[in-house]
Amino acid sequence: MGIIEKLQFYLGYPFVVYALIVGVLIALCASLLGVTLVLKRFSFIGDGLSHVAFGAMAIASVLKVANQNAVIMPITVVSAILLLHTGQNTKIKGDAAIAMLSVGSLAVGYLLMNVFSTSANVSGDVCSTLFGSTSILTLSKSEVWLCIIMSLLVLVLYCLFYNRIFSVTFDESFAKATGTNVTAYNFLIAVVTAVIIVLAMNLVGSLLISALVIFPALTAMRVMDSFKGVVICSAILAVVCAAAGMLVSILYSTPVGATIVTVQIIAFLLAFIMKKN
Repeated sequence: MGIIEKLQFYLGYPFVVYALIVGVLIALCASLLGVTLVLKRFSFIGDGLSHVAFGAMAIASVLKVANQNAVIMPITVVSAILLLHTGQNTKIKGDAAIAMLSVGSLAVGYLLMNVFSTSANVSGDVCSTLFGSTSILTLSKSEVWLCIIMSLLVLVLYCLFYNRIFSVTFDESFAKATGTNVTAYNFLIAVVTAVIIVLAMNLVGSLLISALVIFPALTAMRVMDSFKGVVICSAILAVVCAAAGMLVSILYSTPVGATIVTVQIIAFLLAFIMKKN
């Protein structure tokens, strides 16, 4: 069976189409936020929050909560707000706060999963959570609609507050002088980032989420010079890489998250070589 025929065969299954829709939307939202986070030198907030989400998932598993997102989402959002507030503390710098939260959540989550194991294959569960699993291909219609609604909400908020986000990204002092509530917009960025992190866990796993945030933005910065150009280019790259990575994963049975990140790395290297020449 040729590649085209094989693709047509797999795309005939609704769960494959669902996975592609969710994967592309998550990658798109992550790339938009990634530009702001990278420019603000706060890109590792994604890494910290992903580990918080892992710890929250462990708590939900121990408590045997049916809808784990009901536990994971609030904990991650609250952690994002606390992380931003703590990062502004002169005694605990932003990078130190992220490191503390990241390592602490990962350790507590792994400890809980071992002490109160609900599965005989704890190592397998941990590995699939950290590096992504095939659960992206087993999404229900309700989960797909939740991801679509949340992703569209993120896109709408980003478009509505684009100018404010732009000013907060480059010069918070100037934004304050013009009457912009910088604290509120920083909170908005942190909360939206937390939402995307939770949605992306099934796609690439906790340890690889930062790649969705960082690589499209960095690649776009090698190609474009303006903020708007970088945002648009980052979004296009994220969508193309996510779709390509998922299709390769489906065709050749490779890990979804690792394949998407590998495609993003290749795109970054190509942009780096082209710009250098």
